[in-house]
Amino acid sequence: MAVSPPSPSRPVRRRIVRAGAVSLSLAAAVCATAPAMAGGDPSGGRNPEPTGRGTKPTVVLVHGAFADASGWNAVVERLQHRGYPVVAPPNPLRGVLSDSAYVASVLKSIKGPIVLAGHSYGGAVISQAAAGNANVKALVYVSAFMPDVGENPATLSTKFTGSDLGTALRPVPYTDGTNSGTDLYIQNEKFHSVFAADLPEAQTRVMAVEQRPVAQAGFAQNATKAAWRTIPSWFIVAKNDKAIAPDLERFEAKRAKSHTVEVDSSHVAMMSHPDLVADKIRDAAHATVGK
Repeated sequence: MAVSPPSPSRPVRRRIVRAGAVSLSLAAAVCATAPAMAGGDPSGGRNPEPTGRGTKPTVVLVHGAFADASGWNAVVERLQHRGYPVVAPPNPLRGVLSDSAYVASVLKSIKGPIVLAGHSYGGAVISQAAAGNANVKALVYVSAFMPDVGENPATLSTKFTGSDLGTALRPVPYTDGTNSGTDLYIQNEKFHSVFAADLPEAQTRVMAVEQRPVAQAGFAQNATKAAWRTIPSWFIVAKNDKAIAPDLERFEAKRAKSHTVEVDSSHVAMMSHPDLVADKIRDAAHATVGK
């Protein structure tokens, strides 16, 4: 005949109940004090900084010639850390008009306020792309071209001395099966000194190999719109820039009445001074959110 095991005595039962209660209490304490996981909290457990109406604008970052969106990596990380949604679309680099049309289509897909930033040739693109889009609340130019209507990056480059880009370019014929023309690259051996002198040479050797060219004809396309005339702008002047003359950057910023800061940087301020660039983008967001 089978004999059932004896049931636990009351003291044992009490110990089991108490142990379970302690475990539940500890679990609740851990959940209450531990940072939220990134999957459940858009800020990844970080406290997003407040903005005027509690909604952060989307920051759109447009790269320039001889580069790609990875040049914004360090700025993206800093903005995401603060809880900003960020988009860094590819810039086709085929011409101011077609490139801006593409970026404008990206902007139209974004709901809510936008802070739009452009580096180098990307500045010419955002000036055109933002025109007529009421969601774009601020423009941020990082060592950039900022043409007025009827101007283009090629002619702006001749207004002031201080740029070594013209003598560093390498023209390369191209065809895509439908169109043909000339692409412009920076000569690999001059890439460091002209484009990114304050980055490690080992890094710029790789950047030179991976650079994306700009179409020569597109570089000379005249702007038909100038969004900076109606949208508040911020400008970061790179004082040691050898790709765009610092005096041209100062001229553009003054003409647009931009909020301007100067930094001891090469052409790629967003790579060598990402904290400053991210801060200026946040300044633009704080100043214009809700407007």
